[in-house]
Amino acid sequence: MNRAEKAAIQLQAVAVLRMLKQSRTYDELASLTGLPAGDLNRYVNGHVLPGVERAREVVGGVGHDELARELHARIRVDSEGYVDNSGVVFDQSFLDLVAPIAADTFEFETPDVVLTAATDGITLAAAMASYFGARLAYAKKSKETAVEEFIEARQRLQSGIELTYYLPASAIDANDMVLVVDDLIRSGETQELLLDIAASANADVGGVFALIAVGEEGVSRARELTDAPVGALTQLEP
Repeated sequence: MNRAEKAAIQLQAVAVLRMLKQSRTYDELASLTGLPAGDLNRYVNGHVLPGVERAREVVGGVGHDELARELHARIRVDSEGYVDNSGVVFDQSFLDLVAPIAADTFEFETPDVVLTAATDGITLAAAMASYFGARLAYAKKSKETAVEEFIEARQRLQSGIELTYYLPASAIDANDMVLVVDDLIRSGETQELLLDIAASANADVGGVFALIAVGEEGVSRARELTDAPVGALTQLEP
Protein backbone atom coordinates (compact mmCIF):
# COMPACT_ATOMS: atom_id res chain seq x y z
CA MET A 1 0.00 0.00 0.00
CA ASN A 2 1.50 3.34 -1.07
CA ARG A 3 1.25 6.61 0.84
CA ALA A 4 -1.78 7.86 -1.09
CA GLU A 5 -3.71 4.62 -0.44
CA LYS A 6 -2.85 4.77 3.26
CA ALA A 7 -4.04 8.36 3.49
CA ALA A 8 -7.26 7.48 1.65
CA ILE A 9 -8.23 4.70 4.07
CA GLN A 10 -7.38 6.91 7.05
CA LEU A 11 -9.55 9.76 5.76
CA GLN A 12 -12.39 7.33 5.00
CA ALA A 13 -12.26 6.10 8.59
CA VAL A 14 -12.46 9.68 9.88
CA ALA A 15 -15.48 10.34 7.64
CA VAL A 16 -17.22 7.24 8.99
CA LEU A 17 -16.49 8.22 12.59
CA ARG A 18 -17.80 11.75 12.02
CA MET A 19 -21.03 10.32 10.58
CA LEU A 20 -21.43 8.00 13.58
CA LYS A 21 -20.64 10.81 16.02
CA GLN A 22 -23.59 12.89 14.80
CA SER A 23 -25.99 10.78 16.88
CA ARG A 24 -23.69 9.53 19.66
CA THR A 25 -21.57 10.71 22.55
CA TYR A 26 -17.88 9.85 22.55
CA ASP A 27 -18.50 7.24 25.23
CA GLU A 28 -21.18 5.61 23.07
CA LEU A 29 -18.88 5.74 20.07
CA ALA A 30 -16.11 4.17 22.14
CA SER A 31 -18.43 1.34 23.17
CA LEU A 32 -19.40 0.77 19.54
CA THR A 33 -15.89 0.82 18.08
CA GLY A 34 -13.82 -0.48 20.97
CA LEU A 35 -11.55 2.54 20.63
CA PRO A 36 -10.70 4.96 23.47
CA ALA A 37 -12.97 8.01 23.67
CA GLY A 38 -9.95 10.32 23.79
CA ASP A 39 -8.56 8.89 20.56
CA LEU A 40 -11.95 9.18 18.89
CA ASN A 41 -12.16 12.83 19.91
CA ARG A 42 -8.82 13.51 18.24
CA TYR A 43 -9.82 11.65 15.06
CA VAL A 44 -13.22 13.32 14.72
CA ASN A 45 -11.81 16.79 15.32
CA GLY A 46 -8.97 16.32 12.85
CA HIS A 47 -6.10 16.54 15.29
CA VAL A 48 -4.62 13.20 14.24
CA LEU A 49 -5.40 10.38 11.80
CA PRO A 50 -5.96 6.78 12.94
CA GLY A 51 -3.29 4.26 12.07
CA VAL A 52 -3.83 2.27 8.87
CA GLU A 53 -4.84 -0.97 10.60
CA ARG A 54 -7.22 0.83 12.94
CA ALA A 55 -8.66 2.72 9.98
CA ARG A 56 -9.26 -0.56 8.14
CA GLU A 57 -11.14 -1.93 11.14
CA VAL A 58 -13.39 1.14 11.25
CA VAL A 59 -14.13 1.15 7.50
CA GLY A 60 -14.50 -2.60 7.03
CA GLY A 61 -16.18 -3.54 10.30
CA VAL A 62 -17.97 -0.84 12.23
CA GLY A 63 -18.49 1.25 9.11
CA HIS A 64 -20.38 -1.41 7.18
CA ASP A 65 -22.66 -2.39 10.06
CA GLU A 66 -23.50 1.16 11.08
CA LEU A 67 -23.96 2.43 7.54
CA ALA A 68 -26.37 -0.46 6.94
CA ARG A 69 -28.31 0.55 10.06
CA GLU A 70 -28.32 4.20 9.01
CA LEU A 71 -29.51 3.24 5.54
CA HIS A 72 -32.27 1.06 6.96
CA ALA A 73 -33.43 3.90 9.21
CA ARG A 74 -33.77 6.22 6.19
CA ILE A 75 -35.86 3.82 4.12
CA ARG A 76 -39.64 4.03 4.03
CA VAL A 77 -41.77 1.12 2.77
CA ASP A 78 -45.47 1.67 2.09
CA SER A 79 -48.33 -0.78 2.57
CA GLU A 80 -47.93 -2.11 -0.98
CA GLY A 81 -44.24 -2.81 -0.57
CA TYR A 82 -42.89 0.15 -2.54
CA VAL A 83 -39.54 1.40 -1.23
CA ASP A 84 -38.87 5.12 -0.81
CA ASN A 85 -35.09 5.57 -0.58
CA SER A 86 -34.99 9.24 -1.51
CA GLY A 87 -33.47 10.01 1.89
CA VAL A 88 -30.40 8.11 0.71
CA VAL A 89 -30.05 8.55 -3.05
CA PHE A 90 -30.25 12.35 -2.70
CA ASP A 91 -27.56 12.45 0.00
CA GLN A 92 -24.26 12.41 -1.89
CA SER A 93 -22.15 12.71 1.27
CA PHE A 94 -23.72 9.50 2.61
CA LEU A 95 -23.16 7.70 -0.69
CA ASP A 96 -19.53 8.83 -0.66
CA LEU A 97 -19.15 6.87 2.59
CA VAL A 98 -20.84 3.82 1.10
CA ALA A 99 -18.40 3.48 -1.79
CA PRO A 100 -15.19 2.59 0.11
CA ILE A 101 -17.04 0.37 2.55
CA ALA A 102 -18.75 -1.55 -0.27
CA ALA A 103 -15.41 -1.95 -2.03
CA ASP A 104 -13.75 -3.22 1.14
CA THR A 105 -16.61 -5.55 2.14
CA PHE A 106 -17.20 -7.25 -1.21
CA GLU A 107 -13.67 -7.02 -2.68
CA PHE A 108 -14.83 -5.95 -6.13
CA GLU A 109 -12.30 -5.88 -8.95
CA THR A 110 -11.17 -2.31 -9.57
CA PRO A 111 -13.41 -1.17 -12.42
CA ASP A 112 -12.69 0.90 -15.50
CA VAL A 113 -16.41 1.68 -15.75
CA VAL A 114 -19.23 1.85 -13.20
CA LEU A 115 -22.46 0.99 -15.00
CA THR A 116 -25.99 1.72 -13.77
CA ALA A 117 -29.49 2.37 -15.05
CA ALA A 118 -31.05 5.82 -15.10
CA THR A 119 -32.14 7.40 -12.89
CA ASP A 120 -32.04 6.53 -9.20
CA GLY A 121 -28.80 4.58 -9.46
CA ILE A 122 -26.83 7.49 -10.87
CA THR A 123 -25.86 9.17 -7.59
CA LEU A 124 -24.57 5.88 -6.13
CA ALA A 125 -22.74 5.09 -9.37
CA ALA A 126 -21.15 8.54 -9.29
CA ALA A 127 -19.87 7.92 -5.76
CA MET A 128 -18.48 4.51 -6.72
CA ALA A 129 -16.87 5.86 -9.89
CA SER A 130 -15.26 8.73 -7.97
CA TYR A 131 -13.88 6.36 -5.34
CA PHE A 132 -12.37 3.99 -7.91
CA GLY A 133 -11.26 6.71 -10.33
CA ALA A 134 -13.44 5.03 -12.98
CA ARG A 135 -15.70 6.25 -15.77
CA LEU A 136 -19.44 6.50 -15.12
CA ALA A 137 -21.93 5.08 -17.61
CA TYR A 138 -25.69 4.82 -17.32
CA ALA A 139 -28.15 3.06 -19.58
CA LYS A 140 -31.45 4.70 -20.42
CA LYS A 141 -34.84 3.57 -21.68
CA SER A 142 -34.57 5.93 -24.65
CA LYS A 143 -31.89 6.72 -27.22
CA GLU A 144 -29.86 9.93 -27.18
CA THR A 145 -30.66 11.91 -30.31
CA ALA A 146 -27.07 12.72 -31.34
CA VAL A 147 -25.61 9.27 -30.66
CA GLU A 148 -25.31 7.00 -33.69
CA GLU A 149 -24.36 3.63 -32.19
CA PHE A 150 -25.87 1.96 -29.12
CA ILE A 151 -25.60 -1.23 -27.15
CA GLU A 152 -29.11 -2.53 -26.51
CA ALA A 153 -30.40 -4.98 -23.92
CA ARG A 154 -34.00 -6.17 -24.05
CA GLN A 155 -36.08 -8.35 -21.79
CA ARG A 156 -39.73 -9.31 -21.44
CA LEU A 157 -40.71 -8.87 -17.80
CA GLN A 158 -42.97 -11.16 -15.81
CA SER A 159 -45.74 -8.62 -16.25
CA GLY A 160 -45.48 -9.06 -20.03
CA ILE A 161 -44.00 -5.60 -20.57
CA GLU A 162 -40.88 -5.48 -22.74
CA LEU A 163 -38.08 -3.39 -21.23
CA THR A 164 -35.18 -2.08 -23.32
CA TYR A 165 -32.12 -0.18 -22.14
CA TYR A 166 -29.73 1.71 -24.42
CA LEU A 167 -26.12 2.68 -23.77
CA PRO A 168 -23.92 4.64 -26.18
CA ALA A 169 -21.47 2.11 -27.62
CA SER A 170 -18.52 4.38 -26.82
CA ALA A 171 -19.24 4.22 -23.08
CA ILE A 172 -17.66 0.78 -22.60
CA ASP A 173 -14.67 -0.69 -24.42
CA ALA A 174 -13.89 -4.35 -24.99
CA ASN A 175 -12.02 -5.86 -22.01
CA ASP A 176 -13.03 -3.01 -19.69
CA MET A 177 -13.69 -4.10 -16.11
CA VAL A 178 -17.29 -3.13 -15.29
CA LEU A 179 -18.91 -2.74 -11.88
CA VAL A 180 -22.72 -2.90 -12.09
CA VAL A 181 -24.49 -0.87 -9.41
CA ASP A 182 -28.04 0.22 -8.64
CA ASP A 183 -29.92 1.72 -5.73
CA LEU A 184 -32.19 -1.32 -5.35
CA ILE A 185 -32.30 -4.96 -6.42
CA ARG A 186 -35.60 -6.83 -6.19
CA SER A 187 -36.23 -9.23 -9.08
CA GLY A 188 -32.79 -8.80 -10.63
CA GLU A 189 -34.26 -7.89 -14.03
CA THR A 190 -32.48 -4.54 -14.26
CA GLN A 191 -29.18 -6.09 -13.18
CA GLU A 192 -29.58 -8.78 -15.84
CA LEU A 193 -30.05 -6.12 -18.50
CA LEU A 194 -26.95 -4.28 -17.34
CA LEU A 195 -24.94 -7.50 -17.33
CA ASP A 196 -26.21 -8.16 -20.87
CA ILE A 197 -24.90 -4.74 -21.90
CA ALA A 198 -21.48 -5.52 -20.42
CA ALA A 199 -21.44 -8.87 -22.24
CA SER A 200 -22.42 -7.22 -25.55
CA ALA A 201 -19.50 -4.84 -25.14
CA ASN A 202 -17.13 -7.81 -24.54
CA ALA A 203 -16.31 -6.32 -21.15
CA ASP A 204 -15.48 -8.15 -17.93
CA VAL A 205 -17.65 -7.87 -14.81
CA GLY A 206 -15.94 -7.09 -11.51
CA GLY A 207 -19.04 -7.11 -9.31
CA VAL A 208 -22.70 -6.28 -8.82
CA PHE A 209 -23.71 -3.99 -5.95
CA ALA A 210 -26.96 -2.45 -4.69
CA LEU A 211 -27.74 -0.28 -1.72
CA ILE A 212 -30.86 -2.28 -0.90
CA ALA A 213 -31.86 -5.85 -1.65
CA VAL A 214 -35.56 -6.63 -1.31
CA GLY A 215 -35.67 -10.36 -0.64
CA GLU A 216 -33.22 -12.89 -2.07
CA GLU A 217 -34.51 -13.27 -5.62
CA GLY A 218 -32.54 -10.48 -7.27
CA VAL A 219 -29.24 -11.26 -5.57
CA SER A 220 -29.61 -14.98 -6.38
CA ARG A 221 -30.43 -14.17 -10.00
CA ALA A 222 -27.35 -11.95 -10.36
CA ARG A 223 -25.14 -14.64 -8.83
CA GLU A 224 -26.37 -17.09 -11.44
CA LEU A 225 -25.30 -14.68 -14.17
CA THR A 226 -21.78 -13.81 -13.00
CA ASP A 227 -18.93 -15.29 -11.00
CA ALA A 228 -18.05 -11.83 -9.69
CA PRO A 229 -19.01 -10.75 -6.14
CA VAL A 230 -22.65 -9.74 -5.69
CA GLY A 231 -23.89 -7.89 -2.62
CA ALA A 232 -26.07 -5.23 -1.05
CA LEU A 233 -25.50 -2.90 1.87
CA THR A 234 -28.79 -3.87 3.55
CA GLN A 235 -31.67 -6.24 2.95
CA LEU A 236 -35.42 -5.88 3.38
CA GLU A 237 -38.06 -8.57 3.59
CA PRO A 238 -40.14 -8.75 0.38
